[in-house]
Amino acid sequence: MSYKRIKKLPTAEEIIQQYPLSSSGHEKIMHDRREIKHILEGKDNRLLMIVGPCSAWPKEAVYEYAKRLHDLNKQVSNSLKIVMRMYIQKPRTTKGWTGPINQPDPFSEASIEAGMHYARDMMVKVVEMGLPIADECLFTHNGSGFSELVSWFAIGARSSEDHEHRIFASAANCPVGMKNPTHGSIAIGVNGVVAAQHPHVAAIDHYEVQTLGNAHAHLVLRGSNEAPNYSIEHLEEVKKQFEKHHIQNPAVVIDVSHDNCLINGKKDYRIQPTTIFHVMDYLKKRPDLRQLMKGFMIESYLKEGNQKLETANASTIDLNGLSITDPCLGWDETETLLLELADKVNA
Repeated sequence: MSYKRIKKLPTAEEIIQQYPLSSSGHEKIMHDRREIKHILEGKDNRLLMIVGPCSAWPKEAVYEYAKRLHDLNKQVSNSLKIVMRMYIQKPRTTKGWTGPINQPDPFSEASIEAGMHYARDMMVKVVEMGLPIADECLFTHNGSGFSELVSWFAIGARSSEDHEHRIFASAANCPVGMKNPTHGSIAIGVNGVVAAQHPHVAAIDHYEVQTLGNAHAHLVLRGSNEAPNYSIEHLEEVKKQFEKHHIQNPAVVIDVSHDNCLINGKKDYRIQPTTIFHVMDYLKKRPDLRQLMKGFMIESYLKEGNQKLETANASTIDLNGLSITDPCLGWDETETLLLELADKVNA
């Protein structure tokens, strides 16, 4: 292997002891996981809404966003199950910043040890506020100390064909959304759900183990490189594939960002609300597909748009809730969207 050792990292137990979660926090996570499972099973008719910044940085802005989302949740919780995106890991198409778990200060050298402290502290504080959190599983070998805080996991479009990530999803204690790959194949996306729902024999923590299969693994439609994939025709194809593979708790979440916000080949994050209401309107005519479609993912932060790390520095970067990765809806647009959507679900 071609690498050099930098330092020995703290164990998960050491990190957990430094940033413990209260017993009420543990109970809340178990409660949130059950509620999400009930939505996926069709026992709870609320919409599952995965909402929040593309990347959880910096923590002060994350806390402010979490506070606002928690307050808003009190008004919409009868219609929507809100889970805050707290993505501490960021996949890159080629290279770039991989999130606060690896580099909590984007303008300093990477430090996984510092990132472990940064991310655990931030996640615990948001959970203790009373919000369930979601993360994307990128580094499966570095999950201990963080995964027990998460109520919903995503396996990203670049990872969902990878067998190690499918095994992680099969072993996870919480619901996991498997995204369709970047080239858009629904059949391959469903293959990921099949794999996650079934047991596997693997080496985990120096033991040979058998995963139990995740009955609440489901599909996340995020578009393809060329076009969105949230139409009636796409959902019909998902339903067909689910029936072919005898999927348990058949469920779809639609990610209205990424390639599902393409217009004439260009991404426009501002159409996320329009897409959601378009989907909700056409599903009125298709109750069978409405039963399949369980919710949405939205990229949202305090400020609208984004800024580029490549052209910023520590003195010019905006630390007040402007994304440093994908562009996001601003808070005002997010609040309006969630309130209107809650009314629509109730109507």
